[in-house]
Amino acid sequence: MGGSRMFLELGSEVSVEDLIRGIIILSGNDACVVIAEGLSGSEDSFAERMTKRARELGMTRSVFKNSSGWPAEGQYTTARDLAVLAWRTIDDFPKYYRYYSETNWTYNNIRQENRNRLLKITPGTDGLKTGHTDEGGYGQATSAVRDGRRIILVVNGLASMAERGQETSRLMEWGFREFTNTTIFRAGDTVVEAPVWLGAQDKVPLVVGRAVQITMPAGQTASPRVVARYEGPLPAPLAKGTKIGTAAVTLPDGRVIEYPLEVGVDVPRLGVIGRVTTMIRHYLFGWLS
Repeated sequence: MGGSRMFLELGSEVSVEDLIRGIIILSGNDACVVIAEGLSGSEDSFAERMTKRARELGMTRSVFKNSSGWPAEGQYTTARDLAVLAWRTIDDFPKYYRYYSETNWTYNNIRQENRNRLLKITPGTDGLKTGHTDEGGYGQATSAVRDGRRIILVVNGLASMAERGQETSRLMEWGFREFTNTTIFRAGDTVVEAPVWLGAQDKVPLVVGRAVQITMPAGQTASPRVVARYEGPLPAPLAKGTKIGTAAVTLPDGRVIEYPLEVGVDVPRLGVIGRVTTMIRHYLFGWLS
């Protein structure tokens, strides 16, 4: 088997967690194959699952033909897709993401170094993966955190390991220096109060379930514009946490990013008398107008 290896021995027993560490820290192609065959019966079947899952994650321009990324006809991805994968890995698998920051690991009495040199030289770096093919050159997906702010960076097509490390480090420093995060809403903040139809209260807060942060050039003075989009009035009953519409954030450069809105509190439906009274009042006001 070509490329990086964990140096698994034929017929040996190894835990799934060790295989995961072998993949993450050592870039073990042999560990990738074992995982693939164990989960799907064959590497080809696993690669098909990888491609399907990639589409579900929003990786629209990736096709996989094997489990390791070893060059194969018809297999390709993009820097953007790898950035999407990096973010989902960090966000969805914190238990395993910590392995990306380990600088070395010993398996079967063989100590190997993590090929991500930035773990030792660029402050805040905690992942992710390096790669190299003859056709694609040297590439790397990197993530670093400073003062609670995370940057994910993907480069490819570099001429050497040294150039890959230098360019990745330079771009990471530039990103932290030239851009800053702005918090638009904290998790649970109310974006708008929406009218309620036949509810125990006339309005309900629509909130963001998680913090809304945007990255803007340092020193940017223009503020983003926020518009709540939903179809109202909202019919009761309403359950807290129900997804209702989006908050559309328009950045100074014209880009629009949408974040889901959800109901902030439970709103029970009015009783029979309350519903009848409300409908009569609505009918009369509408007729008089």
